[in-house]
Amino acid sequence: MDIDPSTPPKKYNVFLPIILSFVLVLGIWLGYFLNKRIDSGAEKNLGYHEASIDKINSLIDYIEYQYVDTINKKDLVEKTVTSMLQSLDPHSSYIPASEFETVNEPLEGNFDGIGVEFNIIKDTIRVIVPIEGGPSEKVGIRAGDKIIKVESKKVAGVKITNKEVFDQLRGKSGTKVNITIMRHGFSKPLDFKITRDAIPLYSLDASYMVTPNVGYIKISKFAATTYQEYLKAFNQLSQLGMKKLILDLRGNPGGYLNAAVDISDEFLTNGLQIVYTQGRANPKKMYKATEHGSFENNPLVVLIDEGSASASEIVAGAIQDNDRGTIIGRRSFGKGLVQDQLQLPDGSAIRLTIARYYTPTGRCIQKPYSDDKNQYYNEEYDRYASGELLHQDSVKLDKTKQYRTPEGKIVYGGGGIMPDVFVPLDTAKTNSYLNKIFYSGAINAFAFEYADKNRTQLKAFGNSKNYIEKFEISPDILTEFYDYCSKQKLMIDNIAKTKINEALNPYLKAFIGRDMFDKDAYYPIINQNDKCILKAVELLSK
Repeated sequence: MDIDPSTPPKKYNVFLPIILSFVLVLGIWLGYFLNKRIDSGAEKNLGYHEASIDKINSLIDYIEYQYVDTINKKDLVEKTVTSMLQSLDPHSSYIPASEFETVNEPLEGNFDGIGVEFNIIKDTIRVIVPIEGGPSEKVGIRAGDKIIKVESKKVAGVKITNKEVFDQLRGKSGTKVNITIMRHGFSKPLDFKITRDAIPLYSLDASYMVTPNVGYIKISKFAATTYQEYLKAFNQLSQLGMKKLILDLRGNPGGYLNAAVDISDEFLTNGLQIVYTQGRANPKKMYKATEHGSFENNPLVVLIDEGSASASEIVAGAIQDNDRGTIIGRRSFGKGLVQDQLQLPDGSAIRLTIARYYTPTGRCIQKPYSDDKNQYYNEEYDRYASGELLHQDSVKLDKTKQYRTPEGKIVYGGGGIMPDVFVPLDTAKTNSYLNKIFYSGAINAFAFEYADKNRTQLKAFGNSKNYIEKFEISPDILTEFYDYCSKQKLMIDNIAKTKINEALNPYLKAFIGRDMFDKDAYYPIINQNDKCILKAVELLSK
């Protein structure tokens, strides 16, 4: 299984020298490695490894019995393994057994639970929307409900965290959980018994028609279900008249390599190269397009930015290197390493970098890294400070790693995918006052309360299309919002209001729409003034 972790590995302190850590892990998988080496004719190394294992076992025992304070031996071993993997590269990582399910859920495409999207607003769990067809919707849970008790235990006004909500509401399919909710318009609490079930996790955030013939699909990660989700959205848009496509991979951190290959195959003709992987112990493996592509000749634009990594870069690189479409946005993250996941007997796992991947022209887009992992993951801030996110001529490209596409276009390796068309960061969205409002959660909380109070009137729109076309953020709603901000001690003067109103309006409308009509009303509104999408539509119209 080739995977790309969606989040950086967690940091732990180094408790033992790295060389000892390496030997310790060898001890954990002794049988596996001994058999492998015997099969490969490396018997002469066995004596060294056996001696090393004895040495590390003795050291661990010595620390356990003689160290000045009591230690947790298991914890010491896990920290050592983590440190060892972190010393290799930024993406090799250790997953403790306690975190394995949580880490893998987003890529597997489902989890077991009651099936609600929620937010914690004013220290209360508020249902944003029950998942269609899920256990909560079946028993009558509605958008706007406040969950105040779980198994008769109070969960409102107790400073509950997202993790605590997950722990209490999730569980194995078939198990039951009792919850108590307060609902707008009802004076007394309502009790529900919900039977947990498998809940889908979607990796495709949005799909809709931007113009009568231009479709838009946004993929947030490359999971086990991504390809099937894409095909469903593609077929729906095709029936609506889509002839051209905008594929939005901005902020997509990656996922399964095979999912990226399947998506790329949809756009490339039979036999064209998509990507190849190669590592010291893993011979070159080529991935090529098949004859199954359904959008091989129609106009295509792929959107990327500094948050597009790994599998996203595989897709963008395949499209760019085959001169298949236009890449728009800003330079991508720059992750060209492939991980293999190995689950261990105790339920933990490691993700080990086993290969690099190369785009069709032969370039590896992995950006440089050192022992400073914080610097590696914070490189986006360096790009902003250097002006790269705002000015194309500030982008630093490795001119020693030039490659040419079949049509002669120059592309670069050594640090992400550089788009064909550069679109700078929208500074209107980085206004300090607007950022302050965003980070406070005020827009989200206000939108939810506004939708909850005006649910009957908003439902009268019937669907997201009517809402988008007819609902407007009036001056009265803006005044109500700023009054809400004042109550939250977010003071915004009149001068600042005039600067942010234009950018604020679509966000308020989008969040209110999301609370009523889910993502169908959110992305079409947010994207109306998106510079990358506007540029894509402009190019596709020519």
